[in-house]
Amino acid sequence: MRIELTVNGKRVAHDVEPRLSLVDFLRDELDLTGTHVGCEHGVCGACSVIVDGDAVRSCLMFAVQADGAEVTTIEGVGNGPGTLSALQDAFWETHALQCGYCTPGMIIAAESLLAQNDNPSDQDIREAIEGNLCRCTGYVQIVEAIALAARNIREARS
Repeated sequence: MRIELTVNGKRVAHDVEPRLSLVDFLRDELDLTGTHVGCEHGVCGACSVIVDGDAVRSCLMFAVQADGAEVTTIEGVGNGPGTLSALQDAFWETHALQCGYCTPGMIIAAESLLAQNDNPSDQDIREAIEGNLCRCTGYVQIVEAIALAARNIREARS
């Protein structure tokens, strides 16, 4: 099947098998390997991407379901080549990652949250990332990073 979608601001068109998952399409066809494959059951959140403004598990979505959609992967979050987004910088600043495997999914979940709520409570942050598993950090620094990014984004706007 032929699909056309926008990925990280660039229009792409590809022929894909109907059963190809979105995560495999992104990784194998577009070479966007920052989106990780974890459990392949939608439980861990490592494969999270933003589709039309909402964080989704790309392992549970077929590429054909993204036809016509706008998709943002971790590669599309930064402010350009060699720069970090406010969230990425906050993760670095607060040491919110260790092995880094969950980090792209966490940042995608946080991006989706901050797009809708620029002043989230700790509870809001915890709810936004509750579907993303991390075996290293214990989540405290991740919550701190998202809160710091929210503050920095608000300060930059004012």
